[in-house]
Amino acid sequence: MLDKMEPENIFLDYASTTPIDAEVLSAMEPYFKEKFGNPNSLHLMGQEARRAVDNAREQIKIFLNASSLREIFFTGSATEANNLAISGVVKAAKLRLAGLPHIITTVIEHKSALAPCQELEKRGVAKITYLKVSKDGFIDINDFKQALRPETVLVSVMYANNEIGAIQPIAEISEIIKEYRKNKTGIREKTPFFHSDACQAAGYLEMDVEKLGVDLMTISGHKIYGPKGIGALYVREGVEIQPLAYGGEQEYGMRPGTEGVPLIVGFGRAAEITAKWKSDKNNTEKISKLRDYLIEKLLKIPKVQLNGSRENRLPNNVNIALIGRDNDMDFLLISLFEKGICVSSGAACGARGREPSYVIFAVSRDRKRAVSSLRVTLGRKTSKKEIDLFLEKLIGTLA
Repeated sequence: MLDKMEPENIFLDYASTTPIDAEVLSAMEPYFKEKFGNPNSLHLMGQEARRAVDNAREQIKIFLNASSLREIFFTGSATEANNLAISGVVKAAKLRLAGLPHIITTVIEHKSALAPCQELEKRGVAKITYLKVSKDGFIDINDFKQALRPETVLVSVMYANNEIGAIQPIAEISEIIKEYRKNKTGIREKTPFFHSDACQAAGYLEMDVEKLGVDLMTISGHKIYGPKGIGALYVREGVEIQPLAYGGEQEYGMRPGTEGVPLIVGFGRAAEITAKWKSDKNNTEKISKLRDYLIEKLLKIPKVQLNGSRENRLPNNVNIALIGRDNDMDFLLISLFEKGICVSSGAACGARGREPSYVIFAVSRDRKRAVSSLRVTLGRKTSKKEIDLFLEKLIGTLA
């Protein structure tokens, strides 16, 4: 029998955002108040803020095992970082290539990566190949190899999908790219560069850019218990990239605008805490076990099917299709919300539109399935009791 004392809300939407860690908030607070200097000012308060930014950059550098502080660029969000990576590389390529630059990406990338690709294509600035995925959400390596061309300047493949948690073989893709480069000559021999949106992966998976072999990587503060409004783009030294905005020399001239010192400080501290948390495998194993328990229980409910791979997915991700519920998902979600259950029907950035999930459609080719899916994502403090309460409320709502 479950306890009658229930929390006001059961938050199971950690893929959309995470609560800020108390230590992160504590680290940020002085830079809202007494240490409020502009990090670009030469006086003492400005230099105090500059040291805080530099320290956070060092923390992110260590988190990614980057070679240099100059490889870390702070942005206002992961969306901005993805746009900078994709459009910035194409912009640089246009300066040296006679033909149209070519990009390889996938049909299940986050919208902040798909949209700039689509815009470049629409404007006739670049050609794009969108790789299809299997029913479990993975690209076909042979399809990827066949898509490579001499004019391919960028490969952008998400590390772990935000809706179904599918983990792509990033290191393998990197090795294929390196081999392909060996056969190229002239101004194209450095390319394609390899970019990965690693926002969802950062809290759970290997983030060593040397082991992964990426040239550019996007991460976000609020996915790892840091503040919202701050992201970062790792850019390996030697990658040719141009800024998208002008008006200041901040971030080594790559991203103008006065730095948000408190957010940057919080991001750096969050990365430091996350690295320590991940180093204890018991932490990720605990979440994986809760995920597996939840999947097992959900699959016992009639007409519930799992979206994506059961094994090769993020430790905290569960995504299910509620077969036959395509016409009443709004009612179901509202009923769960009224019972204090915080889950989602897909990516938070697209939730208000209530359009079918393009990710679920890509893996299922079924529009009804794409509008009848539920994403449940766990966090560091998720308990078995919370999962059992969620199951109880879900089963009651489905009855």
